[in-house]
Amino acid sequence: MDNLPRPIIPHGGYRDLKSYQTTEIIYDATVVFCERFIDRRSRTNDQMVQAARSGKQNIAEGCMASGISKETELKLVGVARASLEELLLDYEDFLRQKGHILWGKEH
Repeated sequence: MDNLPRPIIPHGGYRDLKSYQTTEIIYDATVVFCERFIDRRSRTNDQMVQAARSGKQNIAEGCMASGISKETELKLVGVARASLEELLLDYEDFLRQKGHILWGKEH
């Protein structure tokens, strides 16, 4: 019975991924940042929080879908990357508009 092919391969385990753990920190930090520096009623606040959430959630969803469809997994990881890029641009815009220096990766 153990030799029968599985219809769905093992999947999940996203909580152990460094990418998921990092996006969880990014999401939490973004919520705090927006509460402190961005007007709660502004579209920017909502966009930043949702982009951070989307990055985290799409990694989890992609991992869970990986047992059925690698194509779906890759699409969802792509959505996560795009959401996090959008969030990065929002942070860069904030710094530029406030006259702050954008640190490079070496800082």
